[in-house]
This record gives sequence, structure tokens and C-alpha cells, in this order.
Amino acid sequence: MHWQTARFLIDLSRPRVMGIVNLTPDSFSDGGQHASAAAGIAHCHRLVEQGADILDLGAESSRPGAATLSDEEEWDRLAPVLTEAVKLGLPISVDTCKPEIMRRALAAGADIINDIHALERPGALAAVAAKSGICLMHMRGEPQTMQGLADYEDVTAEVTRYLDARLQAAQAAGIARERVVLDPGYGFAKNTAHNLALLRRQPELLALGRPLLAGLSRKRMLGDLTGRAPNERMAASIAAALLAVQSGASLVRVHDVAETVDALKVWMAVSENRPQVSKEQNS
Repeated sequence: MHWQTARFLIDLSRPRVMGIVNLTPDSFSDGGQHASAAAGIAHCHRLVEQGADILDLGAESSRPGAATLSDEEEWDRLAPVLTEAVKLGLPISVDTCKPEIMRRALAAGADIINDIHALERPGALAAVAAKSGICLMHMRGEPQTMQGLADYEDVTAEVTRYLDARLQAAQAAGIARERVVLDPGYGFAKNTAHNLALLRRQPELLALGRPLLAGLSRKRMLGDLTGRAPNERMAASIAAALLAVQSGASLVRVHDVAETVDALKVWMAVSENRPQVSKEQNS
């Protein structure tokens, strides 16, 4: 399996680590630590040194209750860091749901658009069609309302149906399948029970025929399980990343890059088999 992005063809024969670069003052875990351009750029360099395969830059928080930014506010935070990040020699993802930011980011050299709304907003599909790698994520509502929408009869089946529909919409808009990965959206309009059920049955999503990205790092469910604050959830985050990979995820989006890279090296050294997208599913 491969993931075609704007500049890079990413080999997914081994799990890949996407390092989180939060350029916001209000993210749930590390908000404010990299909010200045200089701090954000330094963090990009640090994550590359730690072994990140991809960097994911986000300038607007999507934590529950987060405020919405204007296009100009988001771009002012993102642009100076993105300008430097695209020079680092690895794929750069931009975490945004705004079509105008997508267009500007791709013009500035971004390789991937990572959209929590799965390109549902008007103009989003047109903004990226045939131009980049795409990550389509499942959620409901907006960050301000999503936790009140965590109501499912069968969370795995409903997430699977939604991602299938968004994959079909992307293809209809001219986005080739090899440019798309899918994200079940752990923590987005899902409570801890939903997240655990989804992780247990994550291999079922492989029937959609595209690689999976899992973002469990420091999420509230890990706090519910361990009783620890976000900055104390490294061990739980690494365990969750390994479980996600064991259940078929090809990419993990994490804060603790060096530690996750090391854990995956050990896992790969002893692991013989994991769920795979079949050639028939991917045809």
C-alpha cells in the first residue's frame, strides 16, 4: 500500500508516524507551547530529528468547545511555519477544514490536507481535487457541539458507512483513491465507550480498501482510563498507538514522536502479521 501526496509517494509497508505540530494557544494538550512562528518551526525540526515520517501542522484547535478562527487568523498562524516546514524533505500535512486555507496551503507547498470534516464544507472538494494527499475523518457537528452528538446504535458500522460515503464523494470530485487515507476520528463526537468499541473493531474499516490513520495521542479516553492529565498520558498514548497499528492502522498521529518511533521498532521486530487491505479491496 502507498499514499500518493503532492510531492511524495509514501510507502505504507511499515507503520508511519505523523508528528503533531499545534500552532494554537488553546489545544487540549500542548496549546501555547508552539504558538509563535519561531517555536513552531523549532518544533518541526525537533520532530524530524525524532523520526517523524510526516508533520501535521494545525493552526486552529479542534478540541471540544474550541473557538472558530477567521481565514486570516488561521493563515497568519500557519503561513510562516508552513513556509519553512516544506523545506525539510518530508511530507507536510495541514490540519484544516477551511477551503481557502486548503488552497493557500497547497499553493505554499503542502503535501496533504487533513480535514476533520472530511471535505464536507462547501468548496472543500474543489479546493483539493487531484492536487494532494487527503485524510478524511469521521466526526459529527462542530468542536463546540460534537460531544453532545455522541449517540450511536453501532459506532463502527456508522463510522464505516460515513467514511465510505466521503470516499465516494472524493472520487466523484476527481480525487484518486491512492490519494486518500481514512481516519475513524477517535474522540470526535465519541465517548470513551465508543472509542474503545471502535478500536476493538477497527479492522472492519479496512474493508473500505484504503489505509487508516489513527489519532489517539493524549485523548480524553486515555485520561478516563488512567486518571492522568494530558501531559502525563505518554505511556497510554504509546499503548494506544501500538494497539491501533496491531488492528490495521498504517499511520498514527502522535505528540510523542521519538517514543512512539521506538515502540514501533520493537513491535515491528516481533510482529509477523497484522490486518492488511487486500489487493482485491484496493482495486
